[in-house]
Amino acid sequence: MAEAVPPPSPAPPVRGALATRLNTWFESRVARSDTLLLTQRNVYILPTRAGFTFAFTLIVLLLASINYQLNLGYVLTFLLAGSGIVSMHLTHNTLRGLTLRLRPVVPVFAGDAAALEVVLTSPGSARFGIGVKVQAARAETLTWIDVPALGQAGAHVSFVPATRGLHLLPTLSVETRFPLGLFRVWALWRPASSLLVYPRPERPAANLPAARPVPGGPTLARHAEGGEIEGVRGYRRGDPLKLVVWKKAAKALASGGELVTRDTRASAHQELWLGWNDCGALAPEDRLSRLTAWTISAHRAGADFGLQLPGRDIPPESGDAQRLRCLEALALWR
Repeated sequence: MAEAVPPPSPAPPVRGALATRLNTWFESRVARSDTLLLTQRNVYILPTRAGFTFAFTLIVLLLASINYQLNLGYVLTFLLAGSGIVSMHLTHNTLRGLTLRLRPVVPVFAGDAAALEVVLTSPGSARFGIGVKVQAARAETLTWIDVPALGQAGAHVSFVPATRGLHLLPTLSVETRFPLGLFRVWALWRPASSLLVYPRPERPAANLPAARPVPGGPTLARHAEGGEIEGVRGYRRGDPLKLVVWKKAAKALASGGELVTRDTRASAHQELWLGWNDCGALAPEDRLSRLTAWTISAHRAGADFGLQLPGRDIPPESGDAQRLRCLEALALWR
């Protein structure tokens, strides 16, 4: 029995390919900047589907008026045509003159939504019906705002970065169809800022590794006869007499000092290290996810912790600065 041959995959639609090439051309004309002034050079306008339908209706009305010699038909046709021309200018002027500014971007974890806040400022009259979105996103994601006269308004746009690292922000699109929806006016904006994306934390997070003893604690260390590491401290009421250091007792009493006793607690203090090799046989990206989860857990616990990556060690510290330092190292590790 002959083996079935799968049908060839369909070719990409010509319309989609042309749209992609057109968008690429538009983006290549826009320089990266965190502030953009919309002028005659970077604002584009085209009729919408409703606009084409409106123009076709005007042609039909004009032909009917000519054919039947309808004076009122001429009046209606030219009245509607004039309204369309005025609508075109109003739609174009809604964006022209606006200033777009991007607020600082906050780092996020891979898979979480990154929020961008765009501030639109109008130097003159109020602007209505302005939509902002990521250029590659669907039209349903548009955020619609109105900008008051001589004022400003903020629009929040979000997207989900898939991978960790330092990424350039995506191209944004600003558009309007105000007031009649016959024309679509839009502008493309390529912000210059970058977004730092931390690795996705492991869920559920594994238990933190055990703290490692580090010699040289706060007490003076010495070796006792039994081999146990000990220190000495001042005598406290209730301490067993067998722990008193009698060799120093006579000198201490003669000089008006105090007795000292042996401190049997380990003098080595503990340090929490989040190490690459503590993650077992996980893949590199999975190790980064686990180290990210451990960093968050150690910070929440208020512990001093350090991070060990191939080629880089971050010494133990605590606080928000240490958490950000470790997360940045994990995001940019190569």
